[in-house]
Amino acid sequence: MFNKFADLEDKLADLEGRLSDPDLVSNQKEYQKVVREHSHLSKLNNKFEELKKVQADIYENKAIIYDENEDPELKELAKAELEDLAELEKKLDQDLKIILLPKDPNDEKNTFLEIRAGTGGDEAALFVGDLFRMYCRFAESQGWKVEVMSSNPLGIGGFKEIIALISGNQVYSKLKYESGAHRVQRVPDTETQGRIHTSAVTVAILPEADEVELNIDMNELKFDVFRSSGPGGQSVNTTDSAVRITHLPTGLVVTCQDEKSQHKNKAKALTVLRARLLDQAEQEHHDKISKDRKSQVGSGDRSERIRTYNFPQGRMTDHRINLTLYKLESIMSGKLEEVIFPLIAHDQAEKLKELQ
Repeated sequence: MFNKFADLEDKLADLEGRLSDPDLVSNQKEYQKVVREHSHLSKLNNKFEELKKVQADIYENKAIIYDENEDPELKELAKAELEDLAELEKKLDQDLKIILLPKDPNDEKNTFLEIRAGTGGDEAALFVGDLFRMYCRFAESQGWKVEVMSSNPLGIGGFKEIIALISGNQVYSKLKYESGAHRVQRVPDTETQGRIHTSAVTVAILPEADEVELNIDMNELKFDVFRSSGPGGQSVNTTDSAVRITHLPTGLVVTCQDEKSQHKNKAKALTVLRARLLDQAEQEHHDKISKDRKSQVGSGDRSERIRTYNFPQGRMTDHRINLTLYKLESIMSGKLEEVIFPLIAHDQAEKLKELQ
């Protein structure tokens, strides 16, 4: 492992020099890329320095233990300290391996959150709204921005479908494990007999696609405009502001009607379509190279039931890692750290196994 860090300080010095270059600062996209690389290498270098210090301490303690002329009490102290140092060395070595794991190129990207009602009728639509509010509160706690791109609200207060763009630092890296079927078990407000109903919604997490990353041939698109429906005011509903885009080669359809401007709806729809096409291409690529992909935590398989929210018991269970938390109220209020971080740790552990 030490060979990997031979020129680490030289790389950091080079990056620091580039960060002070006025030409780079004027190119914000490239500047942010260098900032991220510098941050990653700094974290790597700091962890490596910690490991070197611990290994030097281990060497010194072993020298004391094997020195026949050394004081017996000092030897005992060195032995006791050696056990702690060995554990710390093991942890730092693991930390370094995790930092060195191949990075998901999408981790830094902004992310589309798509939530759709599945089985369960009105109750499923209500849960779409509950999940959307949960993710919005988590996004707020992370300092992220949420922008609704498209929604299909129902009069009961829920949504048949809602799509939002979440922008900020490391959004995809934290939300990418949320894709799949989310099941809810609770007594609906309309239930007079107190019976528990089971409903389901699907969540899709799609990284935002850059225009240079995925170039869409406009000749392959069919555009339709029509009057918006649902909430939005008279000016929305009396003009042909809603836009439907069909990607003819794949049959993918995106509809946006939340804005009063047809131009804005068209721009939003194109952004969503680009993300879906990129996601489709990546799904096909991963399916080709990994038959086991659907069994992995980060597979993003929309049909996989990943989580159950049981309201009568106040319980949330993530079925992929057998994680059960009796903190449903807290989780629904947006405190998702205890759900997301174990998923990240599990995924890292599985990737480390593959490297061994």
